[in-house]
Amino acid sequence: MRIKPVENVDLTTPYGSMRTHLFRPDRDGKFPGVILFAEIYQMTEPIARTAAMIAGHGFIVAVPDVYHEFTEPGEAFAYDAVGTERGNTLKTTKELASYDADARAAIDFLQNDSRCSGRIGTAGICLGGHLAFRAAMNKQVQAAVCFYATDIHKRSLGKGMCDDSLDRIPEIDAEMMMVWGRQDPHIPGEGRRMIYDAMTAAGTRFSWHEFNGEHAFMRDVGHRYDPELAHLLNGMMCQHFSSHLK
Repeated sequence: MRIKPVENVDLTTPYGSMRTHLFRPDRDGKFPGVILFAEIYQMTEPIARTAAMIAGHGFIVAVPDVYHEFTEPGEAFAYDAVGTERGNTLKTTKELASYDADARAAIDFLQNDSRCSGRIGTAGICLGGHLAFRAAMNKQVQAAVCFYATDIHKRSLGKGMCDDSLDRIPEIDAEMMMVWGRQDPHIPGEGRRMIYDAMTAAGTRFSWHEFNGEHAFMRDVGHRYDPELAHLLNGMMCQHFSSHLK
């Protein structure tokens, strides 16, 4: 379905105002909400296209600025060495509690939106995959899709690089869809196995998908993009959300 022009709202968090970009179906009715967490580059054009695609399948999509404490509202970083360095630096400068507060603010906003059905999902790519994973620890989240979620196995998200995501897996009640690239140097086989075993031991409801792809194979910018895989997985993501949120 068609979608409305992108709206922006500034949500209040304990760590400052968080610009959040909203993609809505251009149709009457109530729709489930999906929080889409971006890569370390914030809301770039590829992330905006992903959000628009999800919204067009009948969801209200909220894309928060993950580094809002340190950036101008709506600021995105370039896919170059400078942008990569800045994004990676901020990833371990931001407080872990701030990441969690951001997810809480986005969930509360969607659940109080008059056009939202109240059912909430999360999705994310790279850093965003880890953030979607942590957001799913909130009981209001019914489904999540995590694309090559970085740093879970290393426990290195946030200031101090000592996150507790592995330990908190038993808190996840959502239906999880986990997607990985076998040629991704950031999440090697032993790291993926650690996450798989922890989710299995916790009794988490999840599907697990590994493909021959490098890191960022979903991003439609750069030489690692795999259009065939991206098309397949975007469809799987939307089906996952339709099955568990509608």
